[in-house]
Amino acid sequence: MQAIRFFLAFVGLCYLTLGVWCAAAPSQTSNSVGFDLQKGSGQSEFFTVYGGVEFAWGLIFLMPLLWGEFSKPLLIACVLIHGMSVVFRAISLFLFTGMGTTTYVLAGVEWAIFLISAGLLAYMGTLREAT
Repeated sequence: MQAIRFFLAFVGLCYLTLGVWCAAAPSQTSNSVGFDLQKGSGQSEFFTVYGGVEFAWGLIFLMPLLWGEFSKPLLIACVLIHGMSVVFRAISLFLFTGMGTTTYVLAGVEWAIFLISAGLLAYMGTLREAT
């Protein structure tokens, strides 16, 4: 289904952009989410996990553009990744205080991606049942 491939590509492009931003401007991006980077190890960890892993997620979510058969497994992965982000973010909002604006924006984006991907997965299931 073309809509699923385009949605996953959009998510992929968002993660590619975020990964590049985290790698290119780690001090700025870490400060926007409340991280205090320590020289050396802290910088390396943020660069690797927030830059590298998010960039990798971007590439992964772009895969259905090349291989359509990857759409359903990656849509399931998208639901799981963002579903767990929603759960853990919600818990964190009860456990911690002093959240900045960026944290709330990220929470909103996580909810949106989760709900859209879950809806598309459900829709994909109804299509299979109809055939």
